[in-house]
Amino acid sequence: MQFLQLVISGVAQGCIYGLIALGFVLIYKATETVSFAQGELMMLGAFCGLVGMTMLGFPYWLAVLSSIAAMAVFGILLERIVIRPILGQPAFSIVMLTIGIGYVARGLITMIPGIGTDTQALPVPYKDEIWKIGGDAMGVGALVLNVEHMAVIGATAVLCVLLFALFRYSKLGIAMQAASQNQLAAYYMGIPVQRLNGIAWGLAAAVAAIAGLLLAPITFVHANMGFIGLKAFPAAVVGGFGSLPGAIVGGLIIGLVESLSGFYLPDGFKDTAAYIVVLVMLMVKPNGLFGEKLRKKV
Repeated sequence: MQFLQLVISGVAQGCIYGLIALGFVLIYKATETVSFAQGELMMLGAFCGLVGMTMLGFPYWLAVLSSIAAMAVFGILLERIVIRPILGQPAFSIVMLTIGIGYVARGLITMIPGIGTDTQALPVPYKDEIWKIGGDAMGVGALVLNVEHMAVIGATAVLCVLLFALFRYSKLGIAMQAASQNQLAAYYMGIPVQRLNGIAWGLAAAVAAIAGLLLAPITFVHANMGFIGLKAFPAAVVGGFGSLPGAIVGGLIIGLVESLSGFYLPDGFKDTAAYIVVLVMLMVKPNGLFGEKLRKKV
């Protein structure tokens, strides 16, 4: 039972990594740039939910939906105002810009009186609830499931289905796939590439907000919770940086390795497990599990 509970906990944590990694992949496929601000977008989404529930008095589901919508709009505006003017510049410039966006976001959050510098609890309806499966009448030997972890897993599964339907059956998703394959060809075919880039940033911000709202009941809401993005980046690398399913699979791998190594291996291995997995993956399969092999004629 202990092993099974560790696996479930690792899967839940891996789902969070996978959702943030989805943002990395969405932005990379749309603009061929890497955004290191995904963790901070997740943090902003969690704070939006906190403000909606504690300050504005929204019920839980209204706070969740409004936070996701607000972050989607924020992502679109961020791409239009900050990112788009420097597209075409060296990749290093865009990377440094996204790192700077993360620092600015953390700084602005800490300036909010009352909540910015404190650790806050997101008052979700299922806080601290558990499910017991099996065992005797006294609960001995039962499998104890944390509802917060199950909510993460369930929401991630639903979101994956919705994203699959979006990219498989909608005109918007098909256009985004076409633009990610060849932006110039898509532009000549009449696809509004710049608008799709903004939508990709908005979608990545919305997914990050969902990750933040799911993570908040487990680790609380604070200005530095965005640093979890440093674990999500290895998830994107392991799964293959251009693959949306790979982001989820990579996140699950990182989450499981962290959970099991933290219990069975000496102290310190849990914090480095993600990067050890990345090093092994880069040596064995540099393109990741689902990455595409790109060949160039010389």
